[in-house]
Amino acid sequence: MDFTVIDAALIGKLLLLLLIGMGPKIALVPFLEKTHAFDTETKVRIGRKMVLTALVTALILFATGALLMRLLHITGGAVAVAGGIILALIAIKMAAGPTEKPHDELTAPVDPDKLAVFPLAVPYLLNPVGITVIVLASGEVVSVASAAVVTALILVVGAFDYLVFTNIDTLAKRMKPASMVVSEVVFGILLTAVAIQLIVTGLGNLGIIAPAAAH
Repeated sequence: MDFTVIDAALIGKLLLLLLIGMGPKIALVPFLEKTHAFDTETKVRIGRKMVLTALVTALILFATGALLMRLLHITGGAVAVAGGIILALIAIKMAAGPTEKPHDELTAPVDPDKLAVFPLAVPYLLNPVGITVIVLASGEVVSVASAAVVTALILVVGAFDYLVFTNIDTLAKRMKPASMVVSEVVFGILLTAVAIQLIVTGLGNLGIIAPAAAH
């Protein structure tokens, strides 16, 4: 990402990446599966804590990402490869479709607050794409204005997540199970491609393979 010129194309690209990286789509099905036994009030509490945890984590990563990369002596290429590998694991599971699990399989009560933080906030809501994009953006911003743009977009996506997950029961009633399964598989395949692209880009930045020619 080139932050020397802030235009609509840059903002649109960054917003799309953040919607993939910390938008509601990847977290939606896991949220419904893991909170089905809770009442509406508890689901709202879980959704609120999940979104706030992911949002605060994203802002901290953006504020400290460049410093962490320097302290740990890692490059943007290494971050992209790592993010791509973890994303591929999540995406392949999505593309494989749902597995049959009895809803009463839990043998111990689940702490809603812990569930909201892991695995719902991270790595489902703030997923490897989001972490990678935010850390890389942290190292590439060149001005207060560019930092403000990234921060504002993170907040916009966080507000959208909050709206979705604090009204989840209302939205769930309008979701057809068959459509959700199909969209989950399709999105899983697309995310697998994104994961591969992250890995290829990272390997190119590391000089391990030749960078792909721009089209």
